Amino acid sequence: MNKVRGTKEYASVFEQTGIPRMKEAIPLALQHVAAMIVGCVTPAIIISETAGLSPQEQIVLVQAALLMAGISTLLQIFPIGKWLGSGLPVIMGVGFAYLPSITALVESYDLATVFGAQLVGGLLAILVGLNVKRLVKFFPPLITGTVVFTIGLSLYPTAVRYMAGGAGSEGYGSWQNWLVALITLTVVTALNHFGKGIWKLASILIGIIVGYGVSLIFGMQDFSPIGQAGLVQLPSPMHFGLKFNFSAIAALGILFIINSVQAIGDFTATTSGGMDRLPENQELRGGIVTYGVTNLLSAFFGGLPTSTFSQNVGIVVTTKVINRVVFGIASVVILLAGLLPKFSALLTTIPQCVLGGATISVFASITMTGVKLIVSEELNYRNTSIVGLSVALGMGVTLVEGALGGFPAWVITIFGKSPVVLATISAILLNVILPGKKKEK
Repeated sequence: MNKVRGTKEYASVFEQTGIPRMKEAIPLALQHVAAMIVGCVTPAIIISETAGLSPQEQIVLVQAALLMAGISTLLQIFPIGKWLGSGLPVIMGVGFAYLPSITALVESYDLATVFGAQLVGGLLAILVGLNVKRLVKFFPPLITGTVVFTIGLSLYPTAVRYMAGGAGSEGYGSWQNWLVALITLTVVTALNHFGKGIWKLASILIGIIVGYGVSLIFGMQDFSPIGQAGLVQLPSPMHFGLKFNFSAIAALGILFIINSVQAIGDFTATTSGGMDRLPENQELRGGIVTYGVTNLLSAFFGGLPTSTFSQNVGIVVTTKVINRVVFGIASVVILLAGLLPKFSALLTTIPQCVLGGATISVFASITMTGVKLIVSEELNYRNTSIVGLSVALGMGVTLVEGALGGFPAWVITIFGKSPVVLATISAILLNVILPGKKKEK
């Protein structure tokens, strides 16, 4: 119901449309920003380190991550016509699911190749959105759970390397790095289990702030990029360029298809948990098509692949706040942050050990999300074979160096760099081939 104050009517924050009181909307919007901002920029920081970018280019990559997250969220919240935007209260940001594959591609090629593959991946996502009802049957919870589980497992080495200070860095593996990482991890874990309200929802951000403070004692920061950064800077189109490589497109394209289908889960969780209904077909189609379109746009502006942010879905389910103005304010704050190079430069000064301590819990959460999806189906011999074999092939082939050494380079890039691709293909094929009793819908 609308609340009246004087002659002006205010909508409730629990209503999807209408303008609520700003004193209610702004804190709720900032809560969403606090929950997503670290997760959004961390993949960009990790990839920039892997690619060996200069401090100035690191800032550009972080800026693009924030800017495109803000634009993507705005397009989702306020649909354009029947085909663009879901109209649902979701927050978009750079997804960790792409990190293993992008890291492998950057090591083998460069960022331009990643963005070329991302552009094609965006087109594939649009096709999935337009045909979502036909394709969803190939991705039951057993398959998406196997993929998510593999993604989580493959990210653990990245987190541990960061906790140790970052491979190749001075003092790698030192007790100082591990102390800071473990303090950060302890704060995040404690707040997740014992905190309430904003303390729990912003646990990662608070953990990083505490870890950052401890790291200052050891002098782990280099603040020179902040002084060199400008006050305001517009995005730089094609800063990293675009290159098209078949093997890179195949490796990343599969992830875009998987993530498109997985977005259905986030949209469903948002509507069922926050709005007491299932998403409509038009909302799913518009949401996934927008996901593809915004990733096309991101490829041109140097923004890494975006996806729906599950932690923000959790906030919607917990608070039941679904007003579009709240999410509009959050997206504008994220967008403005992407236009401020000094803010982006400040984020790049976060020591790697702090990021490792904060993100290992995120990666653990991703892994257990996969487990939950897997166990939502009957764990009979057929299903456990699908999961076990797929994970074994995906993780095994990529962990054993030179396992595909006798194959052409394109085969190694697609199947030998990231476990996600091989695990996904194996799970889909085994699910189709292996006999089993089909359940009723």
